[in-house]
Amino acid sequence: MHDPLPDSVSTRPAQQIRREIERAGGWIGFDRYMALALYAPGLGYYSRDSRQFGALPQSGSDFVTAPEMSPLYGRALARQVAQALDASATAEVWEFGAGSGALAAQLVDALGERVARYTIVDLSGALRERQRERLEAYGDRVRWLDALTDAMEGVVIGNEVLDAMPVQLLHWNGTRWLERGVACAVDGAFAWSDRPTDLRPPIDDARFVPGTTIELHTQAEAFVATLAEHMARGAAFFVDYGFPADEYYHPQRVGGTLMCHRRHLADSDPLVDTGDKDITAHVDFTGIALAGQDAGFDVLGYTSQARFLLNCGLPELLQGETDPRVVAPVHKLLAEHEMGELFKVIGFAKGCAFDAIGFAAGDRSHRL
Repeated sequence: MHDPLPDSVSTRPAQQIRREIERAGGWIGFDRYMALALYAPGLGYYSRDSRQFGALPQSGSDFVTAPEMSPLYGRALARQVAQALDASATAEVWEFGAGSGALAAQLVDALGERVARYTIVDLSGALRERQRERLEAYGDRVRWLDALTDAMEGVVIGNEVLDAMPVQLLHWNGTRWLERGVACAVDGAFAWSDRPTDLRPPIDDARFVPGTTIELHTQAEAFVATLAEHMARGAAFFVDYGFPADEYYHPQRVGGTLMCHRRHLADSDPLVDTGDKDITAHVDFTGIALAGQDAGFDVLGYTSQARFLLNCGLPELLQGETDPRVVAPVHKLLAEHEMGELFKVIGFAKGCAFDAIGFAAGDRSHRL
């Protein structure tokens, strides 16, 4: 339920957004609303001292990611990271949006001395503190940065980071495209508000039916392009839920993919409980691939999470493992009706060439 108390923690992000809407003349784009709701310092969903990641709602968490489900996820991914480190003759791993720090711990453990330094780039001060506690045992091998450095070298990992980057919304009224933004209603509640725009979807308008709303991943694509420009030598792997453009902008997907997560339940209304729940959008992997290519990356491959993990030897890692807490979640990581098909993996390289083991079978790059 929406918290009506004006001074409650849940309404403070909303108050900040209302002030920004007022300063902007009564309207802001949804990408700005999403950025404030998730990342406003000390107030946004990812900036507050609350627990987002966990297997069950009883933990006070809102959703679970693959590294929290089973350490075998990180061990399988480590095999791909090790190959990329060898191929690029580098010794540093970069993780963007490291969440609880679970994946970082799994990768450092599995890679051992092969990784000389593990660098985390995370916007959330609250999450950084949790990561520091979890990774304290690794000492100076783990460091935190606020931004990219020039001439990066190494292997980049992004697990469910692209979906959390703010998106722009476009609405097709049957005649023209409008940018969907946020305004304040008379009672102070947030409300959708559309304005004319020069923005357009990346595919032909003719396939859209009136009433369609879609997302544009301008910030995620800019992030990948910037990463490519800064990387001198290395590779990058992103794991997230999403589709190639032909599926993403399918005419039957009239409502887009915008979704919220709270207490392990999903809803489609980001304008209520502002700052108290996650806001995400599925990833347009075609846009991500093109942004990387245009900025200097080579695409190593694109496939489902299930195929990627199988290629990285997950069945071998299961052998001899008897702890049901480790083994049981693997089904969810691989099953088509769970995370196995919905989640995809895309890989890039720059300054080195190799056949990435994660895409050895089932590569779908031709569908991007």
